[in-house]
Amino acid sequence: MSVTKIIGITGPTGAGKTTALREVEMLGGAVIDCDAVYHQMLESDMTLQIKLEKAFGPLRDKDGRIDRKRLGAIVFQDSEKLEQLNEIVRQSVCAKVASLVTELENQGRELAAIDAFALVESPLADLCDVTLAVTAPPEVRIRRIMAREGISEDYARSRVQSQKPDCYYQDRCDYTLVNDCDSAEAFGQRSRALLESILVKDIQ
Repeated sequence: MSVTKIIGITGPTGAGKTTALREVEMLGGAVIDCDAVYHQMLESDMTLQIKLEKAFGPLRDKDGRIDRKRLGAIVFQDSEKLEQLNEIVRQSVCAKVASLVTELENQGRELAAIDAFALVESPLADLCDVTLAVTAPPEVRIRRIMAREGISEDYARSRVQSQKPDCYYQDRCDYTLVNDCDSAEAFGQRSRALLESILVKDIQ
């Protein structure tokens, strides 16, 4: 038996992707967190580490690990270097995620979700049977980010304003979940209903 449905989940920060992903797990699905995959690869994937240092010079800290702050200082002030980093990371993470999907298929898992901020801009979307955008009103996202990360309203607002608008995700995904619910529990129920609907459509 192989994975019968692979759902790609994306959307801006603070919209509620974590709640939707939790519902995937409640339905017995596996979640592949692309940020976690990237951070794990920075720690353990020598091929990726060599590519990064070849492109951006020495990046090791005193413990011999890739220093993410040093890397960030190099690329975030230079749009060309940032795009170069994104391309290196995209290739490496996509290859790793594809291998993880194959592992899940071999295990007979019937549902998996790929959680990726840049899902629709990358080959990751090609691994998915359907894609799902999770969005929320900007003011709701600002409040959530402030509470989650303990940052000021101005900083949270700048984070939200720097990201792509909801329509960017809605226009590129098969389904959209709008998180304008009063509670995480209510949004969880909304997420569960849509996920079950997607699975039923696949069976039919």
